Formats: sequence, C-alpha cells, structure tokens
Amino acid sequence: MLQDIRDKLTGWLVWVVVGLICVPFALWGVDSFFTGNNDPVVVKVGNQEITESQFRNGYDQRYQQFQAMMGENFRADMFDQSKFRQAVLDDMTQEAMMRQYVRKAGYRAGDASLLNYLSSVPSFQINGKFSTDAYRAALSRQGLTPQKFEAQLRDSLEIDQIRQAVLDTSFVTEADVAEAYRSANEQRSLSYAVLDTAKYLSQVTVTDDQIKSRYETDKAKYMAPERIKLAYVELSLEALAKAEAPTADVLKVIYNAEKDSRFSTPEERKASHILVAFGADKAASKKKIEELAAKVKGGANFADLAKQNSDDSGSKEQGGDLGWVKRGQMVDKFEKELFALSKPNEVSGIVETQYGWHLIRLEQIKAPHTRAFEDAGVQSELADLYRQREVQKRFQEQTEKLEQLAFENPASLDAVTKELKLEVQTTEWFTRAGGPGLAANDAVKQAAFSKEVVGDGDNSKPITTAPGKVVVIRKAEYEAPRQKPLAEVIETVRSALSNDAARAKAQTEASQMAAAARVGQSAAELASARGLTLSVPGLVRRDNTTEDRAVLQALFRLPRPKQGAVSAADIKLSNGNAAVVILTAVQDAVWPATDAVALGNAQKQLRDAVAGAEFGSYRKSIEKQIKVKVINPPVAEAAPTPES
Repeated sequence: MLQDIRDKLTGWLVWVVVGLICVPFALWGVDSFFTGNNDPVVVKVGNQEITESQFRNGYDQRYQQFQAMMGENFRADMFDQSKFRQAVLDDMTQEAMMRQYVRKAGYRAGDASLLNYLSSVPSFQINGKFSTDAYRAALSRQGLTPQKFEAQLRDSLEIDQIRQAVLDTSFVTEADVAEAYRSANEQRSLSYAVLDTAKYLSQVTVTDDQIKSRYETDKAKYMAPERIKLAYVELSLEALAKAEAPTADVLKVIYNAEKDSRFSTPEERKASHILVAFGADKAASKKKIEELAAKVKGGANFADLAKQNSDDSGSKEQGGDLGWVKRGQMVDKFEKELFALSKPNEVSGIVETQYGWHLIRLEQIKAPHTRAFEDAGVQSELADLYRQREVQKRFQEQTEKLEQLAFENPASLDAVTKELKLEVQTTEWFTRAGGPGLAANDAVKQAAFSKEVVGDGDNSKPITTAPGKVVVIRKAEYEAPRQKPLAEVIETVRSALSNDAARAKAQTEASQMAAAARVGQSAAELASARGLTLSVPGLVRRDNTTEDRAVLQALFRLPRPKQGAVSAADIKLSNGNAAVVILTAVQDAVWPATDAVALGNAQKQLRDAVAGAEFGSYRKSIEKQIKVKVINPPVAEAAPTPES
C-alpha cells in the first residue's frame, strides 16, 4: 500500500491531499439526472439507466459551473471536451453505483446530519450563521428546490458514511511514518543526457512504398471530419426597445399585487437557544434540559449556559445566538413557541423538536413594516419592475412568433427576418467539436449536426444560448466526412515515418549508452563521443520541479548502485526525444521527529493518505458487485485539423 502511494506522490507535504472523498455529489444536482426518460440509454449501472438526455443535463450543468468558475477567463477551447465528456459520465456512473450500494447496505442520513451539514456551508450563511434566505437563493441559482437538494444531500451524506467507515479503520505505525518520510525525502545523484530526435532525421530515408503502406494502414487517421457553416438569426432581450414609463394607475396595480412580498418586512425576532440532543438516552437528555431550565429560572446567565451545554455547534460559541428569525425559517414547534413569547428576555418552556430539547430566549422584536406607495424608492422599483415585465413579455411573444415562423417556413429564414426585423448572420466552418462564437455552444453544436438541420435542411427549433438570447439556425454549407487522398496528406505521412525512424535510432543509441554506463564506461565520455551534453544536477528529491518528470520517475525506479558502479536506464521523453538517466549515489533521509506531537501529526497525515488509497480500493471492489455496462458511449468529437 505504501509503495503504491509512494509511486503517485512527489513530496512529504503531498500526503495530506491524497484520496479523501467528502460529500462529493450534492452540489452537482446529480439526482435531477435520474428522472427516467424514453431516450437512448448511455450506460446501465446496476438497475439504474443513465440516458442521453440525463447525461446531457449533467454535462451542461458541469459546463456552466466551469464557465461560472472561470468567469471572464473562460474560453471554450481551453479544455478537451471529449475528456470532459468522459469525466462527466464517469462521475455520474460512480454516483449511481455508490448510491445503490449504500442503500442496499442500509446506510441512512438523519435530519440532524442534514442540518449540521447545511449549517456548515458558507454560501448558506450570512454573517457566519445559517440563513434560510441565503440557502434558498443559492439553490435557486442552481435551479434546485430545497426538497430536491436535501434528498440529494442525504444520498451524499450516506455515501460519506461508508467512506468514513473505511477511513476510520485505517492506521499506520511509527515505522510506516519513518519509511514514508525516508522515501519522500530521499535524494539521488542524477546525471542524464538527452538525444534529440531531430538530429537523426538526416540519417533517415523514407521510400514511396513505405508511405503508401503507412497510408493504407492508418487511413482512418486521414479523414477530414464533417463540417458545417450555419446561417442564423438571433433574438435578444437586450436589443428590444425599452417600454415607455407607466402611468400612476398602472404602478398602483403593481404595488397592490407586490406589497406583501416585495415592499413589506414581516415581523422578525432575535432569538437564542440551548439545544440538548436526544443522544442514546432520551430520558437523560430530558433530565439535563430540565436542570438547565431550572438554572435559567433561578437567574443563571442564559448565554453562559448555552456555551457550556448546547449541542448546537453553530450557535453555542455565540451563547446560543440564532440571529434574526422570520416565520417559516424554523421547524413548526420551535417557531410556534418563539412567536408566542411576548417580550424581550423572556424564556420559553422546554420545547421538543426532531433535533432534541430546546430552551428559547427572545432577545428583540422588529415589528412588521410596509413601505408606502408614495415612497420615491418604491416608485422607482415599481417602474423598473414594470419595464422588466413588459420587455420580458415582448421577448416571450417574439420568441413564440420566431418559433412559429421558423416552423411554418422551414426552408428559409426569409419570413423570420421580414416579420421580426432580424438580420441573418453566418458562422465560420466548424466540426462537431465546435468553433468560435455561436459554434462553441453545446446546444447549437448538437442541433447543427441533427437530422433536422443537416439531413432535411430545415430550420432548427429556437435554441436558448444564454439568458435572454434565442437563435434559430439552418445549414448554409455542409461537407460530409471524407477520406483525404494520399496526395493531400503525403507530406504528413512522410513526416510521421521519418519521425518514427529517427526516434527509433535515438532510442537505440540511448539504450547502447545506458548499457555501456552500467559496465563502467564514463558517462561524460559517452556523451562527449556523441556530441551530447551531460547534465549533472547532482542530488535531487522526488518533488524536484526543475527536471523533466519522466527523468525523475526513471531515476527513482532505478536500483541502488553497488559501490563504485552506477545504475542507468534509457527512456522516452514526452516530446519524443530519448534520454539516458544515470544514478550514481543514494542519500537516505532519517525521520527527524523527536516529540510526540510531531509524530502524531505525521501519523495523521500518512494515515489520511493510506485511508484514501484504501477507500479507492474498496470502491473498486464495489464496482465488481454493481455491474456497469456502457451501451451508447458519448461520441468523442474530433478536433478540427489544419487540413480540414
């Protein structure tokens, strides 16, 4: 196990970041992907099917989250979409597999676990405390309801239970810590020479027969992918003319409709509480809350009692302070008791909820308040609200008109442009992998190569490309996939053959140099005789950042050299060049810990690393129990080539 971890890490400080999986899926909205549709099945996981539309939802959601995370720095060409697509499918497959397994194994997440997690999420907090308003707003931005999100979160917490069960049983010894430290901090004396493939090209001859043979063998590599140019019209909310200022009568109607929800502040109560969780013995917890109630009644400081006794980790350090509370934010029994209190500093009787026993103290009261219609700020908000609704209404009407015209006149965009006064625009050529501008949008790419657009030559349905933006596309020009003739790619084939032969020559010479070094020939002389530069960095560690990663990996795989000898290997670098790696000496590192605290910290870090690796292995064993069958894998879209 330690060796497996060691092979994947490059330094002592990296141990702490290995393998710990924690509530991984809740914020993705994974559960919304498994709703059951009659569309093609992409993969079957146990008794769960992931369909094409579910996969597309998952892909689009992650893509949008990636865009949001990158902000202005986002570029559609900045990552490999095929790999991203596969990563999304792997995520969804693993989630479905783990959910089925933990359910079958009987793991469940209770309300207390759910509450504790929600209270710990920063985006659900205001001033460091859980806020129902912040919670609902955050979910709304993700298109989720609290009910759906909490169901998903329960699934994730259940998965986390099984993860924690594996992690909590992992352990390492002092000897393991010392060995891990020694391995991570070991230094090896390195020298190496790089054999540049380009220098061997002049020694290579490629014949016409070789070119023809390679072309026939690799014909599939020399296909020009299908590509398309689109004509399209775009309807934009921003481009619509602003509505004229409304009359006072119109504003009054809006005000009356919105007064309670928008311009009224309901009664709020600032509250503190002491929570005693039921635990394993409900009777004992009841006795404890009764004792605390007696102390409060006897004049004890409520905040001090909360700090010392409350089981609510989110509020106990603040003396039980829950902040300002509106109706609807707390569970029914708690809320009913809080709003029954009549004056500040009054303390409730004992209240039982699903979380335990409570004592509730009313701190302050804010009376309800409604802003008057005549208020200048209210007038401004009403006018803005009117204009927003009017432009949204016109945008919706024009979107429906766009859909109708595009459907009734499928062979052209002329009727659309004439009726809606929209300009026909065109894209550049692009493949299924996409292109710049509109062609980077996944929904547009999918529609562009659909039977409707490519095969039938019809207008597409309206496609939402961004909030307030809708397009209808149609084929302007199209080229089907084609086999490139040899004459078109002959130089590409010739170059591939030449590079392959040159790499082979370089690798053969590197192998000969390594063999000579192992029998005692001087590395410097071997390099000099071939016109190579021998690099001698000297002692390096696994986490060295200045040398080529492949060189370091080869160095630390070499056996320790015998006295007066060296270990050597020939390798291929990522750029195609060859290299000879020579190990002359090994300098061990000795675990320096002399106190129990340092040893304890090191053991915890290593234990976390080992635990993460063990959970990874455990998860792989689950894969053997819940079968995964890929039925229609997502298409790996080829990127545009220079020849296309």
